Amino acid sequence: MKHYDVFGIGNALVDILVPVEDSLLQKMGWTKGIMTLVDSEVQGGVLVTLDGHKKELRSGGSAANTMIALANSGGTGTYTGKVSEDTYGEFYKQDMEKAGILFEVPPSKEGHTGTCVILTTPDAERTMLTHLGISTTLTKNDLDLDKLKKSSYSYVEGYLWDGPSTKEACVLAMEESKKAGVKVAFTFSDPFCVNRSREDFLRLTKDYCDLVFCNAEEAKALAASESKEEALKFVSKLCPNVMMTDGSNGAYVSENGTISHVSGFAVQKLLDTTGAGDSFAAGVLYGLTHGFNPERSAKWGNYVASRIVQEIGPRLSVRLMGRQEEILG
Repeated sequence: MKHYDVFGIGNALVDILVPVEDSLLQKMGWTKGIMTLVDSEVQGGVLVTLDGHKKELRSGGSAANTMIALANSGGTGTYTGKVSEDTYGEFYKQDMEKAGILFEVPPSKEGHTGTCVILTTPDAERTMLTHLGISTTLTKNDLDLDKLKKSSYSYVEGYLWDGPSTKEACVLAMEESKKAGVKVAFTFSDPFCVNRSREDFLRLTKDYCDLVFCNAEEAKALAASESKEEALKFVSKLCPNVMMTDGSNGAYVSENGTISHVSGFAVQKLLDTTGAGDSFAAGVLYGLTHGFNPERSAKWGNYVASRIVQEIGPRLSVRLMGRQEEILG
């Protein structure tokens, strides 16, 4: 019996959520709908411009969002990410544990906790300005391998494939998972991650992964194909289980090469797409660790994602724990 459903690893970032009008986004000169890495000075200038706007803080980072939504569904997990001994770092730990996820990585005495300013326009698109801060200094020594071995799945975000020490941590987590019989789940995170490290992602997917999460654009980037169907077939030949999201069209599930489509849920009012893919992964991981088959797991993932896009920010205001039978039937 495993003690944790999921052992998550990713960048630890404090999200600073700010609703803005399109006109302000254009005036500031940022391209809508994408994530841009910025330094602390640029991000500080953006926050000065946003002085007077309503802001909310959340513990974030892609894999962290997944872990929090997993706990909301009733799952258990522990998260590995790097923060600093500063105000944002203290907030991060408290917020993660308040959400139900264990976070015990010792903070760094140097540097600043990473932050992500998320600008959400009225059409629900989010534009992210990310300063990774101390999160990029995560090393393999930060991994609690005892907790990893007590987990059903390890879950690694593709955003970590950016620096030498974080790459080493990813590979060690995957290798130790395989040795301990822990299933490896990997999310491609973003098309730019795939394009920048395509050969590495191909190798990781083939050599280590039991389950891959991607959206259609990420799959097409890995497969170097313009067809989402062909891209899914390509990824499916590398990994036995693939979950590919396709926006409002729901998701595609590939299990040992057999592909099926799982429809999505109607959304009454689309407010913010932040964390939709992360929430889908949370629902799937909850399902797979609680006896659901892949299609039912994807259905629950679709439902969790459908709820998150009706919220501002990547955090659900409703509790989904224990509601799976009621909602899925």
